[in-house]
Formats: sequence, structure tokens, C-alpha cells
Amino acid sequence: MHTRFDAAQLADPATASAAGAIRSCVHCGFCTATCPTYVLLGNELDSPRGRIYLVKEMLETSAKPTPQVVKHLDRCLSCLACETHCPSGVSYRRIIDTGRAYVEERYRRPLRERLLRSLLAATLPYRGRMRAAMALAALARPLAGLFERTPALRPLATLLALSGACARRPSLRAPRAGPQARALRPVPAQRESARAVRVGLLCGCVGPVLAPEIQAACERLLQRAGVEVVRLRRESCCGALAHHLGRDAQALAMARASVDAWDRELAAGPLAAIVVTASGCGTQVRDYGHLLRDDPRYAVRAARVAALACDVTELIDRIGLPPRVRLPATVVGYHAACSLQHGQKVQSAPVRVLSAAGFEVRVPADAHLCCGSAGVYNILQPGIAAELGTRKAAGLAALAPDVVAAGNVGCMVQIGKAGGFPVVHVAQLLDWATGGPPPDGLEAAQPRAE
Repeated sequence: MHTRFDAAQLADPATASAAGAIRSCVHCGFCTATCPTYVLLGNELDSPRGRIYLVKEMLETSAKPTPQVVKHLDRCLSCLACETHCPSGVSYRRIIDTGRAYVEERYRRPLRERLLRSLLAATLPYRGRMRAAMALAALARPLAGLFERTPALRPLATLLALSGACARRPSLRAPRAGPQARALRPVPAQRESARAVRVGLLCGCVGPVLAPEIQAACERLLQRAGVEVVRLRRESCCGALAHHLGRDAQALAMARASVDAWDRELAAGPLAAIVVTASGCGTQVRDYGHLLRDDPRYAVRAARVAALACDVTELIDRIGLPPRVRLPATVVGYHAACSLQHGQKVQSAPVRVLSAAGFEVRVPADAHLCCGSAGVYNILQPGIAAELGTRKAAGLAALAPDVVAAGNVGCMVQIGKAGGFPVVHVAQLLDWATGGPPPDGLEAAQPRAE
């Protein structure tokens, strides 16, 4: 694609990165068939190709964003399915991220939008505030019907629905107060190949509030494999939520704090990996090297942290499962989180390790399409998100699964709203298959030792 950026514009690293990605686009349109919003809405401007044109024109002319342009950029889920299927290898994330930051800097949103986005940025990345918000949502839940009928308040109705979905699931409750970080007592190693492996566990901000049992299951699984697991003493948000809101300054500050924290842990001893159980966080951390590439104090250290980040299924795939127990025949409908399959390009490892654990794994035909969670997308774009969530839940239900497994807590909550089957994290199933407790909804299926 031809561009007309001048030297002054290209002096900005973000614009230069976006310009390079834009030039690699050849207008082929392969992205349209894989874009969830284009599939639903059929509007070229709601496709990756259309949004590339919008960002290109906006950046080249240094134009003030219009409400129409902002609407179409806001509808992007950042699922990155377009990147996976692009024959030209266009790095769409560089384009949409630059466009969002540009909008955030130069466009004044209506007051209601500003307040909602500020509330999300000031609440979700902080565990204490998130727990308080969940408690307040529980008190306001009787008003959910009123909020749903009032278009201006519909995002609040979505928040209440999400909190309600969490409250109905015993596994999605806030943990009891306790130390947030500790070096876990190692269990006796059961695998000779894993005895020397020491890994850090990134817990994130939303995950420990909504589903603390995911990290617990991951710890048990890795320790059972003989891996030493450590947590950070002072862990901050990875910055993903702020980044997707276009708040680059906040996102970069959080990224720097995260790099500093992992640096302190690395000084105490080498890490073979930084294991992530929330794939949205994993995509962000793996991008630290790019995000902080122009910061002389952080560039090298950020790249080192990014290189260590991996999904729990990648590590298990690498070192092997601990000894299995015999489970009842269990059909698992696997939902591939977009941030995992498209953002990190981790596609086969989750299915491979679940199959190795003895589960029958089934994948829906539209596995590449987003469920509509996408960070805070289901709050900011509740209508589109609800359609995508219903479509995804129906596709998974058609597999007749005993349980649905995902690698991201946001997807778990989004799909779980539809009901009909338990929705758990992949780590919980792997933990169960190797001697851990059954996940919620599968308590009746008790394992027997082999």
C-alpha cells in the first residue's frame, strides 16, 4: 500500500512502525473473512483492511479523528485473527495500536465514554480496587434490568452481568486475604528432566480476583512436575488493559514496573520461563521488547523478560506431563483464546497436552473467531460482544462437551454467561488429570489412581 508520510512524521517511532506495517498491506482482503466484526456487520470499514485505510489517512494528514473514524476503530477487538491469516504478514497490531493512541490523544469523547473508560483504567488493573468494584456490583445487581433498557447505561448492565456470572460460579470468587507473593515450598520432583527448572508465575490483576484457583492449579501442576515456582513480591498489572484503551503512558509505566519486578526476581536466580495463565497478559508481556525498544534504560531488560514469557501449556508441552491418574471419559470443547492463538501464535500446544492428559478434545469449526471478551471490549461494545459470545457458545455446545476449556479468564466468563456447561482453564484440567481436585462442575467425576 502506497503511503505519503513525511520525514517529520516518520521521526516518531510509533508512526514509523505503523507506516511500515501499512506499506506491507497489498489490499488482498483475506483478512475480511477472518474478522469477527466484518463477519457480523459486513461493513468494509469494520474490517482490518478498512481500518488500515482509516488509520493511514488520519496519520498521513495529521487529521483530527472524527466520530465516524473513532467508531470503526473502537469496534476492533484486537483479536489479531487477521495477522494469522494475512499472506503478506502485515503486523496489524502496530497499526491499530498507533491509531488508538492517536485517538486517545486528539479526540475528545462524550462525557459518558470518558467516565467509563477512565473508571475501567483506574479500577481493573488494581486488585484491591477490582475487589471493591465487584462488591459494589453485587449491591447494584437488582438494577441490571433498568440499566439494560437504558442505552446510555448498557455498559453498566454488562458489568453487572459479568459480576453476576462470577458470583454464580464458586470458582470465580475473590480469594481470602493473604500474602500476594511468596516463594512456594517445592514438592519432591517426580520428573528427572524438570528438577533444575525454576519458573516465575505471572498472576496478573483480574485473574487473582475472578479466578484465583487457576493460579493454584497451575502451581500444583508445575510442582508435581518437579518445577520450582516463584511469584513476584511486588507484582503490577502488565499494562494490557491500558494499552488496549490507547493509554500508552499508563501502559508503558506498568510495563516498566513489571520489568523492574522481574529483574529483581532474576537477580535472585535464573528463571527458565515466566509462566502466564492469562493469555491476554502473555501477549502484552511478549511484546515488551517492542514497546520499550526506544527506552535506553529498559530496552535490553524488557526484551529479556519478553523472551522468557510463555503460556503454561507451552511449558508443559516442553517438559512433559507429570504421571497421570485415570479419569472418567471426558469430552473437552477447547476454546482457543485469540490472544493465545493469534497474539502469541500458540495454537497446537494446548490441544496436544490436553490429549496427552487423556481428554477427548474437540475444537469448533469457527475456532479462529473471537468470543467477544477481548479485554474490556464486552463492556465498551456490549452489543457486538453479546452476538459474538452467543455465536461462540453455540458452536461449543454443538460439540456436546462435558466441559469447555480456555486459556484466558475473560473468555471463561464471557462463554460461561451462556451456561449449559462448565467452563474452566486448561491448567485446571491438567491439574485434575495429574492428581489435583476436579474443577467446579466436574466434582462428581472423581479420578481413580492408575
